[in-house]
Amino acid sequence: MTTDAPASDAPEVRGRLAALGRFCFRRRRWVLGLWAVVLVVGVLIGGRVFEGSVAGASGSSEADRGTSVVTAADPAKGSVTAVVDGVPVDDQPVRAAVTKAAAEIAALPGVVSVTDAYGPGGAALRSADGNASLVSVRMADAGDNAQLDTVVHHLSTIEADGAHVTVGGDLVLQQEVKKQTASDTRFGEIVTLPLTLIVMVLVFGGLAAASLPLIGAVASVGGALLAMFGFSKIMDIDTSVLPIATVLGLGLSIDYALLMVNRFREERGHGASVAAAVERTAATAGRTVAFSGLTVAVALSGLFVFTSPVLGAVAAAGVSVVVIAVAAALTLIPALLGFSGHRIKAPATPVPDEGFFSRTVRRVRRRAVPVALICTALLVAAGAPFAGAQMRNSGAAVLPASSAGRQVSETVDQRFPQVSAAPVTVVVKAGPTVAQAYADEVVAKLPGVSGVRAVTPVGDQVSTIDVLVAGDPQGGAAKQVVKELRADRAGLTTYVTGGAASVVDFQHELLTRGPWALGLVALGTLILLFLMTGSVVMPAKALLMNLLSLGASLGALTLVFQDGWFSGLLGFSPVGGLETFIPVLVFAFAFGLSMDYEVFLLARIKELRDRGHSCTRSVELGLQRSGKIITSAALLMVIVFAGFAAGDMLMVKQMGIALAVAVAVDATLVRCLLVPAAMTLFGEFNWWAPAPLRRLHRRFGLSEHVELPPITAPGAPVAAPGASIPTSGASVPAPDAPVATSGALLPAQRGRSTAVGGDLVGVAAEH
Repeated sequence: MTTDAPASDAPEVRGRLAALGRFCFRRRRWVLGLWAVVLVVGVLIGGRVFEGSVAGASGSSEADRGTSVVTAADPAKGSVTAVVDGVPVDDQPVRAAVTKAAAEIAALPGVVSVTDAYGPGGAALRSADGNASLVSVRMADAGDNAQLDTVVHHLSTIEADGAHVTVGGDLVLQQEVKKQTASDTRFGEIVTLPLTLIVMVLVFGGLAAASLPLIGAVASVGGALLAMFGFSKIMDIDTSVLPIATVLGLGLSIDYALLMVNRFREERGHGASVAAAVERTAATAGRTVAFSGLTVAVALSGLFVFTSPVLGAVAAAGVSVVVIAVAAALTLIPALLGFSGHRIKAPATPVPDEGFFSRTVRRVRRRAVPVALICTALLVAAGAPFAGAQMRNSGAAVLPASSAGRQVSETVDQRFPQVSAAPVTVVVKAGPTVAQAYADEVVAKLPGVSGVRAVTPVGDQVSTIDVLVAGDPQGGAAKQVVKELRADRAGLTTYVTGGAASVVDFQHELLTRGPWALGLVALGTLILLFLMTGSVVMPAKALLMNLLSLGASLGALTLVFQDGWFSGLLGFSPVGGLETFIPVLVFAFAFGLSMDYEVFLLARIKELRDRGHSCTRSVELGLQRSGKIITSAALLMVIVFAGFAAGDMLMVKQMGIALAVAVAVDATLVRCLLVPAAMTLFGEFNWWAPAPLRRLHRRFGLSEHVELPPITAPGAPVAAPGASIPTSGASVPAPDAPVATSGALLPAQRGRSTAVGGDLVGVAAEH
């Protein structure tokens, strides 16, 4: 195996990332083989994470603890419900078919009890019109899919002329959520990967370069599945976590690989051999990828503050996915470039200093105040609807309307209110007599309570009280009843549970732990950006701008999914609110992605500033030279998020739409208009920091700047058709070698080079 060492055409670039690039290039067959194993194992083994996921992981809130008490006391761990509809309940053929099926099911292993409309307590299982009935099967093992499938099969085969049977229940709902999540994830990948390939072909002008980010993304998804499978063995992974982590990994992998390949093409265009270009790419664009991954990981780490198992699982899976995406960009992409780099077309000329983005900056600079005010007003107005957002647990509504489980749930709510889930349930650690006294003396007398069902003994010294509330079962009245029940426990050990209680608990956690999470993310972001820029002003501005774009995303989320805008086009029925944990996840993900693009742009501006350019010129050249890569990366992200939003799971659709809006707004309105306007208004103050912090930055500051030795090619360098080729043996300037003015280099430019955002920085002297 040849090593194709780069020493023959350029001195080795110093640094660990450059060394990593050299190693992956020289040992590319080993690296590719390792990632192939990761992909295969991830698909074969990691793909089973969907089967082992939990639909609604239990947490430490009062509602969750109450549910756990009932689960521990009740021999039945779940139920299956069949709706027999279309003929009168007392029709003899229907009665015979139902009672026969009930007797057969009762004899099956794992079945605790079977209740139908013809036995004791059967009156509650008849609809008011007498044309539908329920068959309820309680099962001992919620995780035994074979037993569940057998029961579902027996219920589905109930036959009577004119009768229609639909099978649902909580166990069927959980199974359908897992299947629909896996289906939507596969659908999202199938839709987005071809579209992203088309966009990258347009960006790079060739299939060879465009295919590498796609290969890297696929390998990263395999690694992400493997990581989540590992996490599922040590913690409960909620089903909703899987597509969210997958979409993040897919988007970041494509973006990071895009930066690496783009930088490689530019190095080749300046005469570097494949080996040297890989090395220099790893040292420069690889540095940007690593820093970007760090900022996204910091944003996701804020979720660890919450006790919710869903948020904790998303944080763990999300950070691992970021690490895998960065690892793929820094190892797999250099190896792939070693195999196909010679087939990748290099650009004919560097990124010009004049173009659409530089002209946009100059126009904005001339009208900085009105542009800043208009952009801020638009973003604030876009975020205003979120002020009226309602949080709720969607329950069966997260599934598409065609789902049997959802249909049964809605039928029970509408036609069998006497057995539908109560808005509030009180779990009492006492016998039924004590629980009934508490229900009569305390619960029934509370304002807002419209009724109390009979106390249900669950197990030894555990009883439940179903509390009925008029109006929205998760609305303000129901939440107030929850608070009053928790305030007056009459000396008993009680747990207030149910949908309204879960919302109250989650909102309480947001109020108590949300500020800590926000503070952690803000502090980490401010520190990272300060270490990169040496300024305390620019990190603060970046934080505020990210919050504005995030607000616009949450506002759009509210308009679409709570108020129903474009619901017909997007294929869902609004449920009157947002899934409780979605805004928190949108904040973490969108904040991290926005900071991602902030790093791309600010790092470029900082490098130009360090080279002696004025603040205004640094912004102009910075956006011109990074604008294309930022917008291309954003477009790919939007495609990925929109592809997943096209699925049927409501929570995945909410995440996809919110993140697509966040990225689109951030890469256009914020980066192209608001950032240049703010930079213009602040002027030199952009770079201010107190003297002690300036000294701290000089000692510990992070930099995207990398010293690249000049390329001294012994033969003609490879360039795109039409590009000028230096004569053999000539010294080829580094990709961003400064252009001399009157035959001399600017002192700040001599011997320096840079790469930020995977894009070329060619510094021309200002006249």
